[in-house]
Amino acid sequence: MKTRRRFKLADRINWSHPTARRIRLGLAGLGLLALGGVGAAVAVSATSDPPAPKYNSLARVVNPIGAKGRALNLARIVIQPGAKIPLHYHQGTQVGYIQSGVLTYHVQAGQAKVMTGAGDAPKLVRLIKAGQTARVKPGQWLIEQPSDHHRAANNGKKPVVILLSNLLLKNAKPSKLLP
Repeated sequence: MKTRRRFKLADRINWSHPTARRIRLGLAGLGLLALGGVGAAVAVSATSDPPAPKYNSLARVVNPIGAKGRALNLARIVIQPGAKIPLHYHQGTQVGYIQSGVLTYHVQAGQAKVMTGAGDAPKLVRLIKAGQTARVKPGQWLIEQPSDHHRAANNGKKPVVILLSNLLLKNAKPSKLLP
């Protein structure tokens, strides 16, 4: 009876042959490409944070009648899903109307009123006190005072659009970040 010898693929290929060398180089290249692709995917996922909220100033009047040294501002802010607004306050009174999306709003210090209805006949929805977080829905609006330290986030799947009106010190930025 004859014994059959089993050959491994490595025994059958002459790896020093020019064709085998090209195969080895090709396999090595594919391996590097695969590793590079994984690295690129990791790099993309690491830098794919949601874009920062976009603030667009729509109108501004400096020294309006009855408010010398102040600026009356109108703005629109868009907060993409997953984006956050860090802890801050405003150097004056601000009203923020949620046009679309749901804003997750946290008060660190002070308190903020959530209102609904027309401005000439508003209804209090709730008072958000220090340490509390609330969801502010479309058609609701916030009243913020300089003593209110707050942060916000869009934890939903749609952009949050806010129409802002504020009366700030004339040289003040729209918000002042807190540590």
